Amino acid sequence: MVQQIATESIIYPDSDGQPMADNTKQFRWIVVIKENLELLFANNPDVFVAGDLLWYPVEGNNKIRQAPDAMVVFGRPKGDRGSYRQWNEDNIAPQVVFEILSPGNRPKEMIQKFKFYERYGIEEYYLYDPDDNELSGWLRSASDLEMIETMENWVSPRLGIRFQLMSDTLLIYRPDGQRFLTFVEIAQLQAQETRRAEQERQRAEQEQQRAEQERQRAEQERQRAEREQRRAERLAEQLRALGVEPDFEED
Repeated sequence: MVQQIATESIIYPDSDGQPMADNTKQFRWIVVIKENLELLFANNPDVFVAGDLLWYPVEGNNKIRQAPDAMVVFGRPKGDRGSYRQWNEDNIAPQVVFEILSPGNRPKEMIQKFKFYERYGIEEYYLYDPDDNELSGWLRSASDLEMIETMENWVSPRLGIRFQLMSDTLLIYRPDGQRFLTFVEIAQLQAQETRRAEQERQRAEQEQQRAEQERQRAEQERQRAEREQRRAERLAEQLRALGVEPDFEED
């Protein structure tokens, strides 16, 4: 006799009780990657991006779970979720996962995470250590995740983003060449764009004012020429009245 699992009574917690990050550097990188991925796919309603969200791949077992620092799921709609329960998501597993290392991460923990991601269908797995500025990546081949030999200028097959390791930090570029930015950098760029737009508006107004001044000068010159013409015609009539044929030479 097959025993049925009463899945209705199983609780899938929305939190694992662990902090999102161990320090400000790790938190900053999690936010930068997650929010820039959100921005990258903002116009695609069927790409779900989440950060530190519990993922339950197996219905009926709330012990099998992970909370990737950032994950991307193609084929699932945007929207709020308490957790990602794969059986409620057309059984679509996240395709891309990011983890940001902190001093608190232990090798055993990271090995367990790797095995979890390999077993439950992750296609691309990226692990960044901001303290040592080291980036590792794995790409699925058949049933296994195989390490990417060279991460410098590596382009994610799924995301289209490019990784570039500088001497002291990691740079990530969108497919259009724009760099992943922090909120502060985005705000600064927006402020620069606002100032630039205001300067362009002021220049346009000045050009418009100059054009209006030129139009007014041209109109004044036309009116002056008309007055001169009328004065010349009156003088000519007066001369003819005196019996003198006017002979005005053109300047």
